[in-house]
Amino acid sequence: MSHRARSFFLVTIAAALLVPVTLAQKPPGPAPAPAPQPPTSTPSSRPGPISSPTMDPTQSRDDLVMFLRGRVAIHDGSVVPTDMLVERVCNNRTRQQVYASSHGDFSMQLGSRIDSFPEASADSTLPFGTPSKDSSMGIPHRELIQCELRASAFGFRPRTVHLLGLDSGENVDVGVITVNRVTKVDGSTVSAIPYKAPKEARRAYEKGIEAEKKAKLADAQKYFEAAVKIYPDSANAWFQLGAVLQKENQPDAARKAFTQATTIDTKYLPPYLGLASLAYETQNWAEVLDLTNHILGLDPLNRAAVVNYILDLDPINLGDAYFYNAMANYKLHKVADAERSGLQAEHLDLRTHFPQLHLLLAEIFAAKSQYGMAIAQMENYLALVPQAQDADHVREQLAQLQKLNDSPKQ
Repeated sequence: MSHRARSFFLVTIAAALLVPVTLAQKPPGPAPAPAPQPPTSTPSSRPGPISSPTMDPTQSRDDLVMFLRGRVAIHDGSVVPTDMLVERVCNNRTRQQVYASSHGDFSMQLGSRIDSFPEASADSTLPFGTPSKDSSMGIPHRELIQCELRASAFGFRPRTVHLLGLDSGENVDVGVITVNRVTKVDGSTVSAIPYKAPKEARRAYEKGIEAEKKAKLADAQKYFEAAVKIYPDSANAWFQLGAVLQKENQPDAARKAFTQATTIDTKYLPPYLGLASLAYETQNWAEVLDLTNHILGLDPLNRAAVVNYILDLDPINLGDAYFYNAMANYKLHKVADAERSGLQAEHLDLRTHFPQLHLLLAEIFAAKSQYGMAIAQMENYLALVPQAQDADHVREQLAQLQKLNDSPKQ
């Protein structure tokens, strides 16, 4: 393929990255679904082999792994949080996700319909992490060699366990995955100031939270406005007011509220992320970069739980911050920084909040002639949002990438 054709293709990818994304307030992680238990029937009563799409016709049923089970434990012996996610990642692609129980137990049924990009391809009528009754089961043991299990939750360091060297058998126990809490932070997801507020201000603030949860945005705005009028030093109330105004499509008013929150508490991080999302929407890349650098500079990923801070609100989504940071760096021609932040966002974006992150990484890898990695990122994007408006265009780009990847090296 000619140099001109290569250059034209790389330019076309960039067009897919120009659509801004509105920051959405995400609900807390779902409560853990009951983990599927391994079958208890004896070999003599076990039904005959079931055809599996991953199974070779000559594959012995004894070589298939049907369940991976184990337990997540917190290093200090505390209760496992409800958002402790366990992922099976194979060749850098998330294949399956389940939540651990409050006791830390988890179980994955392999070879089922959820065994592939669960949020994109799982049956929407089934509970998250629960296999369908009619799904085939089992994966050849050799296919797990390139896989690993990753346990992660907000406030904890992700822990990865490689599946290389697993014992054979239908039901494999991977043992205990111990995760550590992160240490004290410089930046926080909740400001302590509102808890010093007068009783009337706190009551208005709490009513605002309840109204927002019920999607009564006008009522929430009224309560938060009352809270900041009574107690203007409440960074949380200013932030929540800004978030409601942003949802009501009042960006200028939202920006003022977010900015007021940052002047009260510079280490309270959510309003900086709110401002970054507004700057992202207007493609003010220098501002996006400054705001996200402030967030990431306080190192909230590696530090947590500030003394005297009450962590009762949704935590800041660092995947969002890294995504905005990656995009801003890329638009400002800081490609190496964009790649680092993009890969970090990919690791943290457990619920695939930003599918277009994969298009950004695809463009970065394509520009470096790392076509195989670019192809994988585009395939991830299409698997996550197969019905996206630009899906056909992305498929055309993917075909061009595959031609580049297959062409002889110069």
